[in-house]
Amino acid sequence: FSRNFGKEAAMYAGLQNASGDYCVLMDADLQHPPTLLPEMYHVLKTEGYDCCAGFREDREGEKKFRSFLSRKFYQVMKRMCHLEMDDGAGDFRMMKRNMVDSILQVKEYNRYMKGIFSFVGFETKWIPFHNVERAAGETKWSLFSLFRYALDGIFSFSTAPVSLAGAAGVILFLISAAMGVYIAMNTILFGNDVSGFTTIVCLILFLNGIQMLFISILGEYISKDYMENKRRPIYIVKKSEGF
Repeated sequence: FSRNFGKEAAMYAGLQNASGDYCVLMDADLQHPPTLLPEMYHVLKTEGYDCCAGFREDREGEKKFRSFLSRKFYQVMKRMCHLEMDDGAGDFRMMKRNMVDSILQVKEYNRYMKGIFSFVGFETKWIPFHNVERAAGETKWSLFSLFRYALDGIFSFSTAPVSLAGAAGVILFLISAAMGVYIAMNTILFGNDVSGFTTIVCLILFLNGIQMLFISILGEYISKDYMENKRRPIYIVKKSEGF
């Protein structure tokens, strides 16, 4: 590549340049055990599946807080995006050509491959494996980058955040209307003065914060549409050898 276009672009480029009847996606640091490849090939060859994927049984060596967040993320994804995504399911898989061709038809710029695997369908068999230490290198995924990656997945496959923002807006409107009626009746019937300057200021700041949050959610969708409409290439090849 002419620069680092990210993991998603790298996987797309690999699949786009692969020409075999079977294609494999796996990490180069050997956290995905190559010893499973013969078994994956046997499954696809004899059992009629279109894809055979590795399922991480445990998160040994990973921080507990990070593991907790990962589990919760997959639960949220299943509920919000209606995709079959379980904790432990990753990119490590062997696929037949028909599934690869279907993935390549999804040409969106903002890619989230875990969601795309589920979106295109096809019969998948899962093979468990144990998490191991990487053979070389260090992870470049910080907690913030993982959080950003999780948001990309949600915004790419669900409009639920917009619906939640609308529902929250209705709830806040009803609460404010009820408070307005209460204050008006309290003043008219009992002659009590309207007080609570600090409370009003806090409510204004709270509502402004909610509005800014919802605007940022809309901004995420608009920015993704903006990037798609630019029609920029998913990756740029600087030098090619053997293709």
